[in-house]
Amino acid sequence: MTSSRVPPRTEPVRSATGLRLRDRIVGAWRDVLSRPLTDYIMILFTVIALTSIGVVMVYSSSMTWSIWEGGSVWGTALRQAVMIVVGLAAMWVCLMVRPQTIRTFAPALLIISIVLLIAVQIPGIGTGREEVGSQSWIVLGPLQFQPSEIAKVAIAVWGAHYLAGRGPATHWLNNHYMRFAAVAGVMTLMISMEGDAGMAVSFLIVVLFMLFFAGIAMGWIVVAGIAVLLGMAALALGGGFRSNRFSVYFDALLGNFTDTRGTAFQSYQGFLSLADGSATGVGLGQSRAKWFYLPEAKNDFIFAIIGEELGLLGGALVIALFAVLLFFGLRTALRSHDPFLSLMAATLTAAVVSQAFINIGYVVGLLPVTGIQLPMISAGGTSAIITLASMGLLANAARHEPEAVSAMASYGRPTIDRLLMLREPTSELTSRNAPVDKPARNDNPGRDRAAASRERFGEPVTARRPTREASKDPSGTTGSLRNRPSPQRSREPGYPRRAPDDRDNRYRR
Repeated sequence: MTSSRVPPRTEPVRSATGLRLRDRIVGAWRDVLSRPLTDYIMILFTVIALTSIGVVMVYSSSMTWSIWEGGSVWGTALRQAVMIVVGLAAMWVCLMVRPQTIRTFAPALLIISIVLLIAVQIPGIGTGREEVGSQSWIVLGPLQFQPSEIAKVAIAVWGAHYLAGRGPATHWLNNHYMRFAAVAGVMTLMISMEGDAGMAVSFLIVVLFMLFFAGIAMGWIVVAGIAVLLGMAALALGGGFRSNRFSVYFDALLGNFTDTRGTAFQSYQGFLSLADGSATGVGLGQSRAKWFYLPEAKNDFIFAIIGEELGLLGGALVIALFAVLLFFGLRTALRSHDPFLSLMAATLTAAVVSQAFINIGYVVGLLPVTGIQLPMISAGGTSAIITLASMGLLANAARHEPEAVSAMASYGRPTIDRLLMLREPTSELTSRNAPVDKPARNDNPGRDRAAASRERFGEPVTARRPTREASKDPSGTTGSLRNRPSPQRSREPGYPRRAPDDRDNRYRR
């Protein structure tokens, strides 16, 4: 008689290959994040990638309009390339400047931006009312720029200078948060007087991000958000082209465009462009919407051309690059030990990325059309220069992370810094945040600086540490002479003495 054995129950076995692959990916990602210069390199890479995509897409979306305006097919693309080169030069200058210098000139930058906001209101200096409906441009010969673009960077830099390192508010009204909000409120009102509601909303978003990162109570953020919503409701009910934008927005949400040849023409054509692109796009340079179907194809609605020519994959790539910029920009802010650099990096990152997602949001129909550009991609001279300069400030903050400073001090500058002729960053804090405790006696300044550096950044990677127990003296001290008690100290009162034994008596015999 044979007995049948029942095989034991076994748990489902996971694929070892899958586990190894996942572990390798997670390990590689953690290894990249642990490197001291990762934030700096990734910010530079992301900015260059977005700028390169912008130049290519401006050329593709503007060729027909360039010919219509009487120029060559390369006209707009060449102008944009020149502005990008100037913007990269401004970015390099911002990388060269020491953080202390940036903070020193922050009040001057704010004053200049306020003066420009006043000047744009003066007839004969400000322009744009007849062309685009808002008097928000200043023309100086061949140079044409928007003071509101400068004001967004100025309020971020000055706000970081004014709010960084300050303690919590001691009074609900008379405090540094409210004084900053008062200055920002005046500047927002001046931008609104230009007739550019979209830029005013964009500026106000930068102010709210600054207050949030500076630590204001969330109740005030909620109050400000309610005020913004009420203002948008007033615009929607006030009539005119801004009211039409809100009606088109609600029509887009419901998928029911009522006036595709009038008020909804631009949004409807943008939707058609995205639909034509499908997953992989119709091909670079093959857009049909740019043949005078889609107004502002090279500016506000350039993301629709990206979706049409490069498809869902191209649009997802642009969104992913802005998400990478957001991640590493905020990571730079968290890793910085200087409150000024931390607050400036967080606000500049949030300002650029929020503007990008607002632009993408109204192109795909998730937000009302505001008329703001897609940063580093849309055609625009001063916008590209100012945005790249702000990214230079962000990269400068990443270069001054404690780990980056320590790595460059130990192993030298990376190749990109040597090519750009950038000086080695220092661990010096900006003036308001510098330590105020002073030693009573400074007999050895070098030792004090080394101690302060170890306190901020930890032990240098090149420092030698005793790793063997054999290097310790039997008495419990290490083999180093500086750790052994001196004969003079051993004779001081109260110093612990060892009980005498025969080895002590042999010297007396």
